[in-house]
Amino acid sequence: MVTGIIGRKLGMTQIFLPDGTAVPATVIKAGPCVVVQSKTPATDGYEAVQLGLVDETPAAANKPTQGHFKKAGVPPTRVTREVKVAAGGDPVKAGDPVLVNIFAAGDRVDVIANGRGKGFQGVVKRHGFGGGAATHGSMFHRAPGSIGASSFPSRTVKGMRAAGRMGGKRVTTLNLKVVSIDTDQNLLVLRGAVPGAPNGVVLVRRAVAKKKDPIPQVEKPKKGKK
Repeated sequence: MVTGIIGRKLGMTQIFLPDGTAVPATVIKAGPCVVVQSKTPATDGYEAVQLGLVDETPAAANKPTQGHFKKAGVPPTRVTREVKVAAGGDPVKAGDPVLVNIFAAGDRVDVIANGRGKGFQGVVKRHGFGGGAATHGSMFHRAPGSIGASSFPSRTVKGMRAAGRMGGKRVTTLNLKVVSIDTDQNLLVLRGAVPGAPNGVVLVRRAVAKKKDPIPQVEKPKKGKK
C-alpha cells in the first residue's frame, strides 16, 4: 500500500468544529498520481514507488525520460517523488493510480515541501536578535554585535549566526490531522498550516510518529463551593 501522495497547495481557510471553535485549515489538491516505477528489495535493495503527479498539460521530456515513462506505460509528468510502501499491503505495479482516498478523515499525516524564500536577511529577522538601543544616539540598532575576539581565537567561530539567505529550504510539518477529503475533486483538507506558497508542490505522507489528540482538562470544583 502506498503511504503518500503528491499534491499542490491551494491556500488556507478556516473551519468550524462541532463546538463552534474556528481553526485554521489548508486545502491541498492531492493527485491524481500514477505509479511510474516500483522498487523492490530484489532489484533496488528496498521497497518504494516513484509517483508522478498528473497535470492537465502534458509535460515535455527528453528521450531518456520518455523511455522511462514508456516502460511504465504512462505519459511523462513534470513532478515525481518517491514514497515508501507499507508492509503487508497489496502489491503495487507501474501504471497503478494513486488517489486521495488513501487517506481518511481523522488520519495523521506529515507534509514535506520547500518553504518560502525570504532572500538575504539580517540577524534580527533571520535569527530573532533583539538589536541595540533605539535612542540616545546608540547607532547600534540591528547589528549582530561581536562575532569573535581578536586575540583568541582570532577568527569567527564556525556556525556563528549571521546575516544570509533565509528560507527556501525543505521543511517537514509533522502530525497534521486530516479534516476531510473530497474524492470527486481530489481535495484534502488539513488542520493547520503547511510549508510553501500557493500552487507549490507538496508531498503528503502518513505520519511517521503519530500523536494523539489532546484530552481537554475538566476543571475540578474547589472545596466549599458548588
